[in-house]
Amino acid sequence: MPANKRPRKLNYSVNKKWPKSGSKVGNAILHYKKLLERVKIEWETKWLKNAMAISQLKLKKYSINTNKI
Repeated sequence: MPANKRPRKLNYSVNKKWPKSGSKVGNAILHYKKLLERVKIEWETKWLKNAMAISQLKLKKYSINTNKI
């Protein structure tokens, strides 16, 4: 296989919570917690507002309830 092709064995579904996805779900939860701490410190800036929206969509995709975090 030439070096410039993408590795096929590293493909996995982004929407699934499987062991092959590694610590993706845990990292999404940690990122959401860090954003919540930043909102407490910096208030709600435009950047944080957009980042929270993206983070909440990711948690929704993984079927994680944000009220229980």
